[in-house]
Amino acid sequence: MENNTLFIFYSVYFITLVIFSIIINTILLRFANTLGIRDYNTTIIRWNTSSKPALGGITFFISFLISIACSVFFFSTDNLFLHKPFMGLISSVMIAFMMGLADDAYNTRPWIKFFVQLLCGVILILTDNFITITGIQYLDYVLTIIWTIGIMNSINMLDNMDAIATLVSLFIFITILTCIYLSGQIYSFDFFLLLAICASLIGFLFYNWYPSKMFMGDTGSQFLGIILAYFGIKYCWNGFDVQIEYIQAKQLAFTLITFLPTILDTAVVVTTRIFSGKSPFVGGKDHTTHNLAYLGLSDSQVAFVFVGLSVISLFVAISIKQIIIGWSHVYTVLCLLYFFVLYWLMLIIINRNKNK
Repeated sequence: MENNTLFIFYSVYFITLVIFSIIINTILLRFANTLGIRDYNTTIIRWNTSSKPALGGITFFISFLISIACSVFFFSTDNLFLHKPFMGLISSVMIAFMMGLADDAYNTRPWIKFFVQLLCGVILILTDNFITITGIQYLDYVLTIIWTIGIMNSINMLDNMDAIATLVSLFIFITILTCIYLSGQIYSFDFFLLLAICASLIGFLFYNWYPSKMFMGDTGSQFLGIILAYFGIKYCWNGFDVQIEYIQAKQLAFTLITFLPTILDTAVVVTTRIFSGKSPFVGGKDHTTHNLAYLGLSDSQVAFVFVGLSVISLFVAISIKQIIIGWSHVYTVLCLLYFFVLYWLMLIIINRNKNK
């Protein structure tokens, strides 16, 4: 397939799925009276005080299934269903989606959610989807489990204000898509699948932007969490750069920058709650989003702050992956310094809000 033809095909495919996502969300929103609606004042703590349908994850999952169905026609030379890592992705996504759906409907216990997330991590390991950065197999397994549980929870935690989790996830996927494109792998199933997920996120954003009409719920956050964990392992932790090199410090820096908004929020929340004598597993309005709102920013302005942060992360990550030749410890220090500057800035904002 020629490049121009491929561009037209992907464009039509992407636009069609965006429109499809908007239509499906419209239908779900129109006919949902109780499905996915919970009293958030008694079940979990959200920034929004009103109950709204948590249906966004259903559209994500439908787009995921459509991309797999279409792949049969466009990737027939490579039988995906005989590919062990792909089956690991399918299995873990199915389990994460069902757990999220059950949590939105019945408000499952935290230990059940943790067990399912742990199971997803184990499935990824058993199907050869694990981090290989240390060279010590069992240590890599542990790191993979921590990564999977951490990302699934971080997206869930970040889904506390309109559009935030959607935007952050979208830009992480765009970063990975850009790396795939620049490496010349646009004919791959991964590129095909990520386009579908980005389209579903954009279609959902139509109803999730402030003032939102629906939430993604645990159905959406757990689905996105496991997808992000999987592609984070494949293209961030274990990926090669444009020089076909694999440098552990470079991969660590690339992963940190790519996932910076999620890692930053989780790090801030966990540390502040621990030092305040609170459990990091109990919900609260003490996230980075909330503290920006306490400064006087509107919900839309908070969303734009995260857009800005995500755009910066996108360009820095691509520069690390595709532009910087070789690697120096100076680059590693700069990436860590960038993260900790943002981290301490958020702590200063939190302390200022407490002293008001």
